[in-house]
Order: sequence, then structure tokens, then C-alpha cells
Amino acid sequence: MTWASIDLNADLGEGFGRWRLTEDEQLLSVVTSANVACGFHAGDAVTMRRVCALAAERGVRIGAQVSYRDLAGFGRRSMDVPAEELTAEVAYQIGALQVFARAAGTRVSYVKPHGALYNRVVRDEEQAGAVVDGVLLSGERLPLLGLPGSRLHTVAEKAGLPVVTEAFGDRAYTAEGTLVPRGQEGAVVTDPSQVVERSVSMARFGTVTSHCGRSVAVRARSLCLHGDTPGAVDLARRVRERLETSGVRVEAFV
Repeated sequence: MTWASIDLNADLGEGFGRWRLTEDEQLLSVVTSANVACGFHAGDAVTMRRVCALAAERGVRIGAQVSYRDLAGFGRRSMDVPAEELTAEVAYQIGALQVFARAAGTRVSYVKPHGALYNRVVRDEEQAGAVVDGVLLSGERLPLLGLPGSRLHTVAEKAGLPVVTEAFGDRAYTAEGTLVPRGQEGAVVTDPSQVVERSVSMARFGTVTSHCGRSVAVRARSLCLHGDTPGAVDLARRVRERLETSGVRVEAFV
């Protein structure tokens, strides 16, 4: 199954204090959904408020990108967090971002785990359940963005939460349809032309070539491009242009 339209999302607000990692304003002129860092792997109150205001001005949907509490490791280090603690921290992050979204005249529209947490909830039912419980604790029945076939989506659907499948134009896939761990060579696709072609293939045909050369089914409603990639703005523009010229509408999923 493929869609006539696809959402284009990027990780934004990934700075802290005086440091800015992502080109938020420029990316918000290209993407349709913004995964905003909520302070645990990156981001701070001022950055969250600024990105929410910019997203609201451009009609871009705002998503809470929740993470393990890991500023030093950018949320990409594996952690063992008790389920009760993770539930509270997910709700905390959503609530913080919701304040700034509402102040900008909009709202948080979905939730997406980040980094190590994203990969953990593909297979770990307990951690997936803690994320789902955190969404419910926040008081919002928000859609959860994640990898197709993940435990996160299975648990979310059982809890009555909407799910949205996601693909990555700039990440390598295993033959099983999961992401190649970042510590392995070739985990990140750096050739812009390859990123564009892979993005179009996933959007139009629901397939991508894995790192071992096999065609893998990747049926997704949203396509992610990482905001911290060098040249991210130009790459996002190229991807969007090729999607649209290929007959795929680029629009938010909510």
C-alpha cells in the first residue's frame, strides 16, 4: 500500500542555550511536520517557544520529540529507565511543549520518540508501554509516529491511540526493515542523490534497498529527514521537489 500524499518531517529545535544545531526557520519553509526537541536530548524553553511560534506562522504541525534524559549523548545512548520513571518523563516533555504550542496559537499534534528511545521501542514492549502511558498521562490522545511493525505501534493501538508509520530517507535499513544502528558503517546515507531517490521510492512504491542489497517493504505515511545533517535545508528542498514532480502530494498527516 502506498499513499497519494506523504508528510515530510524533520527534527528541529536541537540546540541548547547559545548553541543551535538545526536550521529551524529554513527547514520550516519546507517540511509539513516539526519534531521539536523537548529538553531531554536537546532544546530548552527559549528554543521550544521560538520553534513553536515559527511553526505556527507557517502552518507546520508540531510534534513532541520525547527522549531519554541524555543531553550529553544527544539521546542516542542506550539507557535502562524504569517504566514508571519513563512514563512520567514522557508526559513531562509533552506538557512542556504543549505550553509553548498553545501560546503560539496552535497545539502539539503528535509524539515521536528520539534516538535510542525510538530504536528501543521497536522491540521492547515494556519501554513502548511506558511511552504510551506517558502520552495518556499527558491528557492527550496523540498519534504516535514510529517504525512500521514496531512494538510501540502495537501497544499504542491496544490503548486506542492513533499510529503513524514513518520512513527515513537518510538512514540505511536492514533486511528486516529496521534501521541500521548508527555505530555501524553506512548507517547514515550521505549522498544527496541517493537520499532523494530512496525517498521517492518509499513514497511512491513503499520499498527501499537495504544495506545488503535486498528490496524491503517500507510503507510509511511520513518521511523523516534529520535536521542535523550537513546541508539539511537544501536536501529537504530537493526531496520535496522530487516528490511533488513525481506526483506525490506533500502534506501533513494530521
